[in-house]
Amino acid sequence: MTEGLFAGTLWLMWMDVVDLRDFYQSPLGGVARRMIRRRIRELWPDCKGMKILGLGYTTPYLGLFKTDAERTLAFMPAAQGVLHWPNESRSLTTLVDEAELPLDDLSVDRVLIVHAVECSEQLRNLLREVWRVLNGSGKVLIVVPNRTGIWARMERTPFGLGRPYSPRQLNSLLRDTMFTPLRAERALYVPPSHSRMMLGSALAWEKVGHKLFPGFAGVCLVEATKQIYAANPCAPARVKQRRIVALPSRESWHVHHKKKKPTLPFL
Repeated sequence: MTEGLFAGTLWLMWMDVVDLRDFYQSPLGGVARRMIRRRIRELWPDCKGMKILGLGYTTPYLGLFKTDAERTLAFMPAAQGVLHWPNESRSLTTLVDEAELPLDDLSVDRVLIVHAVECSEQLRNLLREVWRVLNGSGKVLIVVPNRTGIWARMERTPFGLGRPYSPRQLNSLLRDTMFTPLRAERALYVPPSHSRMMLGSALAWEKVGHKLFPGFAGVCLVEATKQIYAANPCAPARVKQRRIVALPSRESWHVHHKKKKPTLPFL
């Protein structure tokens, strides 16, 4: 229901990974990264020894956890593209199909999703995969453009593309895909201006906006946990049907071993 809310009015598309990189290397992108990182750290202050997966374009934010986490990976959807990260060591990024993550069930402690939910054309399949790879006590944190914010109206930034959400819409989407929302926050109150004076006062905008004007935030952040009592999310119920099966003769009898789908283990 929630997923179809904007389907008829917006053309979904992934922003190219090079454009995302260039945005975050600009002064405006640097301010956006710092303001959002502050809120992510408040929601996830301690991830020591955890296995953390970033989905979408999360490399500007995954650095928060590199020293604490046991393992950190960045999955970038094929339609978006992939870049090497981190620059100073071997790459921890992988190009993936958003509807089929190459990880084992229950293998991840935390999933951070940025620049993905608002662009995905297979959103429910993506969230179903997140549900599958999260362990029983795992949590997901989604960052999306705020529907009532100024940033969602400016197409010159990544937050002006795709499908913006209100916190209520994002909560509804998570419940529909077998997650239980825990906390909601907002960030990025400074207007998307290249003015040095405006960017220099970003922290003041953040403090005042968070207290007095929450609806004008640029992004919404919602943390959720998986409903461990739920069945396979979003999968239609199978109806058992009787059918006649022809048995092979002894001469043509062969034993087949099904090949297991390759996965990337968190070592």
